Amino acid sequence: MLRLILILLTLIFLQPLSAVAQVLNNCSFSVTNVNFGTVNTLAGGVVDTTGTVNVTCNSTLGATFRVCLNLNAGVGGATSGIRHMTGPGGSRLDYRLYKDAARATPWGSRTLTTLGTPVALQLSVPILGSVSTTRTIYARVAGNQQAAPPGTYTSTFSGGQVEFNWRASGTTDCNALTRNPTRPSFNVQAIVAPNCNVTAQDINFGDHGVLDTEVSATGAISVNCTSGTTYNIGLNNGLNGDGPTQRRMSLGDQAITYGLYRDAAHSQPWGNTIGSDTVSGAGVGGEQNLSVYGRVPAQMTPSPGTYSDTVVVTVTY
Repeated sequence: MLRLILILLTLIFLQPLSAVAQVLNNCSFSVTNVNFGTVNTLAGGVVDTTGTVNVTCNSTLGATFRVCLNLNAGVGGATSGIRHMTGPGGSRLDYRLYKDAARATPWGSRTLTTLGTPVALQLSVPILGSVSTTRTIYARVAGNQQAAPPGTYTSTFSGGQVEFNWRASGTTDCNALTRNPTRPSFNVQAIVAPNCNVTAQDINFGDHGVLDTEVSATGAISVNCTSGTTYNIGLNNGLNGDGPTQRRMSLGDQAITYGLYRDAAHSQPWGNTIGSDTVSGAGVGGEQNLSVYGRVPAQMTPSPGTYSDTVVVTVTY
């Protein structure tokens, strides 16, 4: 009987000190998703958003906690210090995570320092106490990503992609602290919506004494659509026109008839009916230039003056 008691006591006192420490001290973590919302890549600028790391540490006897927050690449991977979200067909959208609102100090991990270094926290917890704090993740989608096709882009942080460590004593450097790993999960997400921008150049038929012969002139339309976005470009009939070839430049109650065409031979009128007389294409994430061919047919010459019209360019995508 005495031998059994000694064995039991030995087993009790041989419990690892780390297990006792876990009972006396502990930390828990959660992370909100980092959501950029809808990103207008055609604008070419950066897009910023934030996420939040929530930290709570508890202690029975009181302790000063060292907490290290490590963020690796995420499942989207990283190249040369830039993280990636993945989207349609394996396309990528580049972004970075930072420690500061100025987005000057990158947030990384002890194992992937090309992305930056971990965030280090020091929390003093009283006896039978609990202390909670938050740390903001400052995120930025890089500019000049017009080639990214529309769709949803994501990168998941879970498992080995995120590791938060803590120790209830000392001031261990975060490059060395590996104790008590916790791996909460969160997502980084952005949506690139289909988008198009369009600009147009005026058409000037010049100065003419009489309109007894045909007059031609050329203008230009520049369209910039997200990569792969299909579009149709239509031209309305102007302020007083009856059709693509019967538009009218006016001055008071007088007018000059003209037409706008898709080809230099003036055989394909350019109107506003999709599938019939518009120009279609697909975006490349950069400007595409289209010529507009104008023609004034021979006609009765009206009174001298400057004749004009306004035509609306519509891009449907």
